[in-house]
Amino acid sequence: MIKKLLLAMAGIALVVTAAPVARTESLLDFKLVNKTGYDIKAVYLSPTKAKDWGENVLENGLADGESVDIEFHPKAANTLEWDLMVSWEDEDDPDVYWIGYDLSKISKITLKYDRKADKTSAIVE
Repeated sequence: MIKKLLLAMAGIALVVTAAPVARTESLLDFKLVNKTGYDIKAVYLSPTKAKDWGENVLENGLADGESVDIEFHPKAANTLEWDLMVSWEDEDDPDVYWIGYDLSKISKITLKYDRKADKTSAIVE
């Protein structure tokens, strides 16, 4: 009797461990890298046609030289084109934004600042 119970439990354990793990990643997830020379206070993402930026996606800001993984709920993949806005720690610096990124084709966005041209750029991979 105990032998049958142990065999049944072993069979259940095998089925549970062999079951596929539910995928929680979104096709829109990407890494954001700050190579601007300045600290970022907030990052906002919004579908391109939205009228509102929504909430800041950073918990603690993003210092120069740091990166953060930006993760989306899998249901967000219904919208492919997204806008990105960055607010700096120095509130005198104007926000910078980019429009129309197809995040399903992007795994990394690196932000850079060219002091001579006074221009912030975003390089996508």
